[in-house]
Amino acid sequence: MELQRKLFILADAAKYDASCASSGSQGRDSLDGKGMGSVTGMGICHSYAPDGRCISLLKILLTNVCIFDCRYCINRKSSNVQRARFTVAEVVQLTLDFYRRNCIEGLFLSSGIIRSSDYTMEQLVEVARRLREEHDFRGYIHLKTIPDAAPELLAQAGRHADRLSINVELPTASGLAQFAPEKDGRRIRQAMQGVDRHVQAWRAATREQRQAQSLPGAPAQRAAVPRFAPGGQSTQMIVGADRATDADILESSHTLYAGYGLRRVYYSAFSPIPDASRDLPPQAPPLMREHRLYQADWLMRFYGYGAGEIAAASRHGMLDLEIDPKLAWALANRQQFPVDLNRAPRSLLLRVPGLGTQTVERLLAARRVRRLRLDDLLRLRAPVQKALPFVLIDGHRPLLGETDSAALRTRLIAQSQASQAQARHSGMRVQSALQASLF
Repeated sequence: MELQRKLFILADAAKYDASCASSGSQGRDSLDGKGMGSVTGMGICHSYAPDGRCISLLKILLTNVCIFDCRYCINRKSSNVQRARFTVAEVVQLTLDFYRRNCIEGLFLSSGIIRSSDYTMEQLVEVARRLREEHDFRGYIHLKTIPDAAPELLAQAGRHADRLSINVELPTASGLAQFAPEKDGRRIRQAMQGVDRHVQAWRAATREQRQAQSLPGAPAQRAAVPRFAPGGQSTQMIVGADRATDADILESSHTLYAGYGLRRVYYSAFSPIPDASRDLPPQAPPLMREHRLYQADWLMRFYGYGAGEIAAASRHGMLDLEIDPKLAWALANRQQFPVDLNRAPRSLLLRVPGLGTQTVERLLAARRVRRLRLDDLLRLRAPVQKALPFVLIDGHRPLLGETDSAALRTRLIAQSQASQAQARHSGMRVQSALQASLF
C-alpha cells in the first residue's frame, strides 16, 4: 500500500482520540546544538483540517489493526474497515518531513493492538527513540501507551515522550465490563499509577538537584537528571456510550486527578459507528453535554468545586444543558448570595457566576487599595449581567428578592442567548468585511 494511502487511513482513524494537547512540556537540549524542532507554549506551527480545526501535531495511528473487540471502537477486530499499518521507519520519516515543511510541531502517536501489548508498545517506543537519538528531534512527542504492556516499556516511553496517556475509555467499571470486556480497569489504573510514580520521582530529583546547585560551593555543573514525561499524563473518557451519568463521569475524573496526578481528563462524545452493537445508542449525545463536562472539569481544577457539589446542582445526575455548571450551582445555592465583593474571601468570589480567576485576582488586588465600585467591575469587562444578581458592591445592590426569584434563571438564559446571537452577528460582519477586502 502506498504511503499516502496509509496516511489517509491512519490519520482519519486517529480523529476519535481527543487527548492530544501539547501543553505542559519543556524544551530539550540538543546533542550537538543542531537538533531539529522545539516545544513552545503556543506551538511553533500549525496545519488545518478540512473542517477548519487547527492542528499542530501529526496525529496518526501506527496501525488500525487490533486484536481487541471493544464494541464502541471503529477499529475493533470485528469492524469492517480498511486496515493499514505503518512501519517504524515510515512514521519517523513522515514526522521529519512534515516538520521540515513547517506543518507540525510534533507527533501524537497511538495504535491498535497487534500481536500483543508488549510488541505494540515496543514499536511505539522505537519510533520515539529513533526521533530523539538518531535524528536529535526536540519537538513534542505524545505517546498513547498500552496499560497491559510491561512496566519497563512504559518507563522507556516516558524517557523519550513529552507526555503519556492511558485511556480509561469509559467512566465506570460496569461500562468497561459491558463494552470492552478484554480490558481491565484495575490494570489501567495500575499503569497510570506507575507512570505517576516515575513522573513524581523525576520532579523530586530535579528539585533536589536545583537546591543542591544553589548552595555555596556547589559544582558548576552536575549530570542532568534523566527526564520522564515532563508534560505528565492524560486520559480520555467516552461520553454517552454507556449509561453513566454526568455525576458518575465527574466522580471518576475527581478520583483520577486526586489519585494519579493527571494533567487533563478529556471527554469525547460517542460517535455512532457502522455495524454497531445493539447495546450502543443509535445517536450521538448532544455536543453541549461534552462542553458542560469540560466546564465542570474546569471548576474542579481551578475554582475549588467538588464533584459532589456540581452533581448536587444537576438534575438526576445530568448537567443542565441550558446553563453552565457554575450558574447552575449558584441558582441551587442561592442562600450563599449576594456576595460582598469588598469583603468576601477569594474562595467565595470564585463562586460568583461570570467572575473568572483572572477577574477575581484583579478585584483582590484593587480592593487592597480602595473600596470597589460598580465602575471597577465594568472596566474589567466581566459578564456583568450574569454577575450582578449575585453580588454586592458600592453602587449596586440586588433588588429585594431578585436572587431568590424563580424568573432569574429564565432571564439569565435569555440574556445569554442574546449575547451569543450578537456575537455571531458581529462575527458574520467581520467575515463579510474580510471577504470584501479581498476584492
